Amino acid sequence: MLMKTASQSLAEQLCNRFAERIRTRLLAPGARLPSVRLCAQQQGVSPSTVVAAYDQLLAQGLVEARKNRGFYVREMAVALENIAHPASNLGARATAGGFKAQHVPVNATALIRGMFHGSSDKPQPGMGVFPADWLETSFMATAVRKVTGNRVLQSFSLQYGEPAGDSGLRIALSQKLVAYNVHAAPSQIVTTVGATHALDIVSRTLLRAGDYVMVEEPGWAIEFARLAALGMRILPVPRRADGPDLDVMARYCELHAPKLFVSVSVFHNPTGYCLTPGSAHRVLQLANAHNFHIVEDDTYSHIAPDHATRLSALDGLQRTIYVSGFAKILAPGWRVGFLAAPPSLVEAFVDTKLLATLTTPALLEKALAWCIDQGQLRRHAERIRTRLDQARSRSVQLALAHGCSFATPPAGLFGWVETGVDTDALSQRMLDEGYLLAPGALFHAERQPSTLMRINFATTQDAQFWDTFERLRAEQ
Repeated sequence: MLMKTASQSLAEQLCNRFAERIRTRLLAPGARLPSVRLCAQQQGVSPSTVVAAYDQLLAQGLVEARKNRGFYVREMAVALENIAHPASNLGARATAGGFKAQHVPVNATALIRGMFHGSSDKPQPGMGVFPADWLETSFMATAVRKVTGNRVLQSFSLQYGEPAGDSGLRIALSQKLVAYNVHAAPSQIVTTVGATHALDIVSRTLLRAGDYVMVEEPGWAIEFARLAALGMRILPVPRRADGPDLDVMARYCELHAPKLFVSVSVFHNPTGYCLTPGSAHRVLQLANAHNFHIVEDDTYSHIAPDHATRLSALDGLQRTIYVSGFAKILAPGWRVGFLAAPPSLVEAFVDTKLLATLTTPALLEKALAWCIDQGQLRRHAERIRTRLDQARSRSVQLALAHGCSFATPPAGLFGWVETGVDTDALSQRMLDEGYLLAPGALFHAERQPSTLMRINFATTQDAQFWDTFERLRAEQ
């Protein structure tokens, strides 16, 4: 709430609020600020106050005024890149047969920064992980103590760890994957600093700047931005209820000869869809016919049925690379992930890992292996699944009661919610109230207005959030 004080005028307070969000990327480059009249109504100030605040933002170089269109957050990094390399971005917009390879500006980290920013102590509907109190356990501390006896601690802390990762953890992971019908020997597994690091290792090893990569859309914006930052040309594939749009994939294969397809088979983010066996077989047929690899991101495996269809299980890790991690279910701060790959690719992946990180933290890997071997992780995941089922039921009831609908059947951790209003604009108003949203625009390769938003079922059981959401949506 803006309140005039002796030290700061209303215009200065409003300017500082927008400036902080721009600098922390909660307002992403290219985002449009509310019109002067709308902002005045929303903030309960006069239009002249808003004009003065926007003038200050202009003077600081944080926004730009576009004639007859309004005020926009400056895309400073993109502008500098275009000045330095005017020809380098032309190819990314080239089209063939109506299909466009997207070169995405690296501005998709707004939601990640929001998670770190801590906008308030309220439950955050846009968060990508379980609430901290859901993840609190006693066995994790026990696991660390078990592997940090003085003699043991010195034996693996005073030297670099194994290049591929702790052998005990790789054995435990190999046995764990059998439950998903993914058969990978310990020698086929490489540990990483989280699942995102695993995805990065695969990209840096198999791809070169200018290569085409197929990604599911909607999908995780960080993956779009990460690939774009490496110079890849992104081919968005619509995600359907049974899997990716196979006709679009086939046309991409004919036109662009993509090198990679990145997919979330189980509890796809943000739709919650799961791949069907028929669709999976056709994807593998395309991969064999057109000679591309598939990265299967199974980040949500811990809350999914073991029998869910996985490309890596059907393919036997021939063209597939399986990626997963433990941030979602165990501890985001531990940053332990892994990949399982065809034998012919393992050493190349290890080389890429060594160039980036030299090693991964043996202490945490050994502790995780203990958690798996003792059955602690399995029992913890079962408790989380039960709790999530109950939370999902409550969240769905609240969403429907407050005038929303679900674009896809509710499943997994996330709901894909139709709101009927521009969620990019709504997200800024909700931030004023202390709530971080995940607007639908974040989940598209080329950012565009959307009336959808992704909610976390674990953090949207609070009626106060939905009451605030409904009130602000009515003002849009």
